[in-house]
Amino acid sequence: MPRYEYRNLKPQPDAEKLFLGWIDWLDKQFANRDADHRSVVARDALHQLYLGRPYVPPGANDSLAHQALVHSFDPRNATLEPESYGDADPVRYGERKPLIWFWMMYDRSPLGLNHWLGHRMRAMLARHVFKHIGKNVKIFHGVEVSFGYNLTVEDNCTLHKYVLLDDRGEIIIHEGSSVSDYANVYSHAHDLNDGMIVTNESTEIGPRARITYHATVMSGVKVAEHGIVGSMGVASRNVEPFHIVAGIPARTVKVKTIAPEAIRKAAEQKP
Repeated sequence: MPRYEYRNLKPQPDAEKLFLGWIDWLDKQFANRDADHRSVVARDALHQLYLGRPYVPPGANDSLAHQALVHSFDPRNATLEPESYGDADPVRYGERKPLIWFWMMYDRSPLGLNHWLGHRMRAMLARHVFKHIGKNVKIFHGVEVSFGYNLTVEDNCTLHKYVLLDDRGEIIIHEGSSVSDYANVYSHAHDLNDGMIVTNESTEIGPRARITYHATVMSGVKVAEHGIVGSMGVASRNVEPFHIVAGIPARTVKVKTIAPEAIRKAAEQKP
């Protein structure tokens, strides 16, 4: 069976220099953790992304729709679902909200599908939003997080498009793991009788685990090393190492075998 490596694709040199310069400038601006400063930076950048010109406050002669659009570029005029949660930390979420809003709006802009630029833009934003992000993490467009400050993504992980990471409790995605398109990972659960009673737990993925297309990992579940949750599966209990689970609720359908060379490498990585 053939093994296909990814091709190394790059923009033209002048565009690459411009892209990296823009990301570096935004990185320096977002290093200032003041929520108002971050909001102004996000507002101005989004205004230029969507309207192609520097920010100008909307005037009374502009249409109401235009005024509403321009005001909505400012994160301070936007309302996001997670900030309404009673367990949200106002300070930690408040300083991240402008970046989360910029991230979401960037992904919906004309630049959102430019993968080379987008992977680097999101990795930069994640360094300011996540609790921790490791090296060589690839994040595709449409990924959404709840709080951000309870999310750890270790080295060499991939988050594919339209993934939901509900880090209301805590999510830890360990080294080398992959979360596929439209998958959902949760870290909170509601009481059956009173939906306002919420239990937050830690959910862990990996290392080197895979959550495949449209699968769901419920709060508090641990998908162990080399575990796989099959497409459309709902993991409501822990997944053992090397087990492949599928179905609703997900149950083991197969146990992976691992090549001797992979076993040797795994042993070398253990402390």
